[in-house]
Amino acid sequence: MALLRERVKESGRETPAPGRSPGLALAAAGVGVAWAVHQLLPGVPMLTAAVVLGVAAAHLPGMRALVRGSARPGLSYAGKRLMRLGIVLLGLKLGLDDVLGIGWATVAMVLGVVTATFFGTWWLGRRMGLRGDQPLLIATGYSICGASAIGAVSEATDSDERDTATSVALVTLCGTLAIAVLPLLQQPLGLTDAEFGRWAGASVHDVGQVVATAQTAGADALGEAVLVKLMRVALLAPLVAAVAVSVRRRRRTTASSAGTKRPPLVPLFVVGFLAMVAVRSTGLLPDGALDVAHTAQELLLATALFGLGSAVHLPSLSRTGERSEMGVPPAGGWGRVAALGLCAWVVVAGVSYAGVLLTTA
Repeated sequence: MALLRERVKESGRETPAPGRSPGLALAAAGVGVAWAVHQLLPGVPMLTAAVVLGVAAAHLPGMRALVRGSARPGLSYAGKRLMRLGIVLLGLKLGLDDVLGIGWATVAMVLGVVTATFFGTWWLGRRMGLRGDQPLLIATGYSICGASAIGAVSEATDSDERDTATSVALVTLCGTLAIAVLPLLQQPLGLTDAEFGRWAGASVHDVGQVVATAQTAGADALGEAVLVKLMRVALLAPLVAAVAVSVRRRRRTTASSAGTKRPPLVPLFVVGFLAMVAVRSTGLLPDGALDVAHTAQELLLATALFGLGSAVHLPSLSRTGERSEMGVPPAGGWGRVAALGLCAWVVVAGVSYAGVLLTTA
């Protein structure tokens, strides 16, 4: 028996755990395909295509074993570490002059939209009994900047990968639908091109999805949409910092009793994001450097989102859910997640539409 145990140990030493290379190579290939899709269909943002391809890779018979096996360490690394780097570079899209240039009325409107969407979605998700951090992550994605915000908050809360992947899939799906639905509503709602751009910037999730939606109404709409959207992106840092403080306080007793290290007060990548905003605000970076940083940011986030998408397992989503903290029994897996997404979509679109009307009256 002792000899058998020794042989098992030797066998384990001979077959080390797979490294990150297979997963990172698969993610890079997925990003390449996502880029090609974006070139063929400019209305489909590369980040959206990356998430969809990641989900597809997790379910294709020939890829499923690879995604769940040797590629998993690299894909998980991409979904966490590379996401942080992409968020840091996202700060170079925003300067203080951008925020000041849109006016205090618009700033107040954006704050109202983000606050109503975040707390409304979070409360409703808890009432519906969604599991783990899903209510918090979905609320963050809808209110701030889609998958990037979900990745940032999931890092601060150390959320379960399945919760993060499910939230990213939902927010990406609804943001993609907005590209097709919102332009159809411009005329019935009586919005000018500039007003439509502000509405898209305040209600659509991902930056690429905002651009794809607003460009249908022309350059004026696109300019307004990007400015309003960047204002929402600016709220990423304070939101993540507030979540990190809340997590730190909640875990203080547990960490002290267990002798473990407490979470940082402000995650390092949030500090990096703010540093990049400060660098952009100086105006010292040439356009060429900003273009390179933008390309790097897109590639990093696309790689991360492919990794997160590959963690989505659709059959298991139907079993998603636990009893709510507020005592409401779970209703029905993925159907509840989709219902929350639809409700949050209505909330953010409705509140932002009202905000646009109030600030342009």
